[in-house]
Formats: sequence, structure tokens, C-alpha cells
Amino acid sequence: VQLQASGGGLVQAGGSLSVSCAASGRIFSSSFAGWFRQAPGKEREFVAGIRWGNGLTYYSDSVKGRFTISRDKGTNMVYLQMNSLKPEDTAVYFCAVDRNYSESYLLRSEYEYWGQGTQVTVSS
Repeated sequence: VQLQASGGGLVQAGGSLSVSCAASGRIFSSSFAGWFRQAPGKEREFVAGIRWGNGLTYYSDSVKGRFTISRDKGTNMVYLQMNSLKPEDTAVYFCAVDRNYSESYLLRSEYEYWGQGTQVTVSS
């Protein structure tokens, strides 16, 4: 599976932005797709994830209620809609796929496939 993230950019605080991830190759119903982010000088952290088969979603506390992850099984796309953006959301955003969902989805090591990242900058 190869992943290609796109859609980042610059937005003012309080604004909205959407990032997308195109996946080539087969994604199975047992798979889990996630978005991570990494701000300068910080560790890469889990943001949101979705179970490919049943669509159950998971969010970090810092984005819950503001971000929405979705997927289109027909086109192998994963989306992250980001609303009410804050300057602390500024980071490079990465999409990732774990071939088999596990309860350790917060861990980077669980994911076999990664996209190249797309920059999201929120100005104050």
C-alpha cells in the first residue's frame, strides 16, 4: 500500500481545512487508517483513526469535537476535516495504515504504511 497525502495549507485560527490521503493497493476490512501529526521539536502523535470495515472512529482528546475522519472504501481515500483550528494544530500531518486493527492504534509502531506528510499551519 502506498499513501499520498494532500490538502494542507495556511489558515487563520478558527478556520477550517481538510486533508486527504489517497491509498493505492488493497486495504482490507481488518485495516485501520490513521492520521498523525508532528510539530517542530515534538514527537509524532496520533490524531484520529478509522476502522476500514465498520467505520468506527477514534480521536485524540485534543481534537475531539473539532476534527472528523472519514473514509471512502470505493476510492480508497481517507479524509480529515479540521474545524475550529488553533495555532497548536500547526504540524505536518501524516496518514498511515495498519493492516490489522489493534487496540494499540495510538502507537506509531503499529502502522506498516505511511504517507509523506502535508503541512498545516494555523496563524493566530
